[in-house]
Amino acid sequence: MMDLWCQYLFPYVDMRIEIKLMIRTVWVSLLIDDFIFQRISLISSFLCSLFLGKIAPIDIMEASGTNLMDIKSKTWNETLLDRCGPNLKSKLGDTVPSNTKLGKIAPYFVDRWDFNPECEIIAFTGDNASSLIGLRLNPGWLAVSLGTSDTVFLWLQEPHVVIDGHIFCNPIDKDAYLGLLCFKNGSLSRERIRNNCTEGSWEIFNMLLDSTPRGNFGNIGLYYDTQEIIPFLSGDYRFNKAGDRIVKFTSLEVEVRALIEGQFMAKRMYAEDFGFKFGEDTKLLATGGASCNKSILQVMADVFNAPVYTLNVSNSATIGSAYHAKIGLLGNEKTYQEITACLPEPELVCTPYSDAADIYEPMLKRYRNIIQMLVKTS
Repeated sequence: MMDLWCQYLFPYVDMRIEIKLMIRTVWVSLLIDDFIFQRISLISSFLCSLFLGKIAPIDIMEASGTNLMDIKSKTWNETLLDRCGPNLKSKLGDTVPSNTKLGKIAPYFVDRWDFNPECEIIAFTGDNASSLIGLRLNPGWLAVSLGTSDTVFLWLQEPHVVIDGHIFCNPIDKDAYLGLLCFKNGSLSRERIRNNCTEGSWEIFNMLLDSTPRGNFGNIGLYYDTQEIIPFLSGDYRFNKAGDRIVKFTSLEVEVRALIEGQFMAKRMYAEDFGFKFGEDTKLLATGGASCNKSILQVMADVFNAPVYTLNVSNSATIGSAYHAKIGLLGNEKTYQEITACLPEPELVCTPYSDAADIYEPMLKRYRNIIQMLVKTS
């Protein structure tokens, strides 16, 4: 592999390099007269190529992230490729399912680093796919990472066509999909309101949150410290029960609950738009820094009308990548559930109150109307 790169790269050190950033993929074309590089790799498939000793194909999960692949047929969309450049299909090569065995490890690693010559190389994938595996996400589960930015992972059987968010091919089931929603305003917004309302005390913040009734007397708040991704808004927006925009709420506890309810209503609304079906079997998996706050998780359970679990797993992408390799190695002998059965079981933290649906279904409709109005007028 290194000989291949030396052969093509080093003779052309002084050549003009044109870098085109296209969505998540960096196309690098090294041009001299009519010479154009023969293959294009993503970071994941390039690293896989090093271990394989030859050009590795791109897995369908990473390929779907370029927005140039038809996620239904799992093949490159030639119309889109033609818009981007000539002969791209031959340079990208065919895609493969994420758990595909590609061959044995390159002899270099056997001779230089004493790898087992029978070591199998599985198609490399990305961190989002690995996190899905590390979290043991299954159909009916929705994972919510509550960090500096909030992220929602959804296992989808049949996704809707949407403009907001990301839809990838599923690394476990090639006929399923992975939805990914990113919200920039997560913990930083929660910490700002905590500081403003409680002088930095999470204990008082939780007391205010718990002391305010579900539904918050009909008040709804949206808080965006920085320009949000979905919806594309910034600033603070407060609405009373009548639907009028107001400057401030009547109490600190209303402000606190408006923040938390608004954040989770946004996540549920966009999850529904993606095609996630909420029902009796729906379960939520909470991760990230705020997942240790039971008061916040109780609001999540009520807004989604589903039980909330936590999982004591750090570095889920790292763990998931290891199990991704094991699934590829043993996929014909054991199921995904059997292979990951040794991972810790999620722990039930809280369940929704019996009146949660009656309270939040009407509020979700109001919230959706507010978002549509704000986006339209912004």
